[in-house]
Amino acid sequence: MSSSSASGGRKQPTAVSRMKQDYMRLKRDPLPYITAEPLPNNILEWHYCVKGPEDSPYYGGYYHGTLLFPREFPFKPPSIYMLTPNGRFKTNTRLCLSISDFHPDTWNPTWCVGTILTGLLSFMLESTPTLGSIESSTYEKQMYAQKSLAFNLRNSNFCELFPEMVEEIKLRLPATQGSAGAAGGSASSSTGAKKANGQANGVPLGVDANLVAGGGNPQNAADAVDGAGAGQADTANGGGAAALQNSARNSYLNWQSVYSNLVIIICFAIFALIVNYVIKNLNQE
Repeated sequence: MSSSSASGGRKQPTAVSRMKQDYMRLKRDPLPYITAEPLPNNILEWHYCVKGPEDSPYYGGYYHGTLLFPREFPFKPPSIYMLTPNGRFKTNTRLCLSISDFHPDTWNPTWCVGTILTGLLSFMLESTPTLGSIESSTYEKQMYAQKSLAFNLRNSNFCELFPEMVEEIKLRLPATQGSAGAAGGSASSSTGAKKANGQANGVPLGVDANLVAGGGNPQNAADAVDGAGAGQADTANGGGAAALQNSARNSYLNWQSVYSNLVIIICFAIFALIVNYVIKNLNQE
């Protein structure tokens, strides 16, 4: 009895022993684009980070998520979550994949943590819809990739489990934020500079400053300036003509109203005379 109890004390749960084996395998043979670590105080909760492959819209992004394993692992599959906004999966939502607990009927006990994460990355690069997936454009995915750097730094588990990636992100973050700001402000700054140059050179509004400055045909530039001045003059003349036209129209309407009232008064007077004449004739009879 003592020997059996001793052997029982040495025996670890199947899930824990399997998790340790998978962990050693990942350290020995790392997966491309994927890093995974269990929580120090709970080996059944793993955190992973997927780095976007070069030939995908996720390039440059870091995508953090979790795998929650049941105590019956490897005979039951884990739950899979994505925590970083990515444009492919909903965040903090169980993902419906053939390697997740949504499909225990298709689960294979020989699959390990590496198999699960490889399958997740493969499905992420596809566009097949599933429960927990979303649709987004390539541009939106690229924007999510840029924003993922700062987003992950706010997660304490990410910073604790992936210190090397944290250092990578901190080195890349200033350049990423600078490029995003430059892209957003380049158009407005260019337009503002052109307007400033044009006004400083006395170029009327509505004329291309580059054209006047010599970016095009000089004759065209002169025509453009003359056209702008003529346009402004036409605008002023057109405004005065419109005012005169409105005044004349209002005057006409006023006289028309006077005439109408006069006609009505005359009609009433004639009607009154007729009635008076009829009444006199009746009285004489």
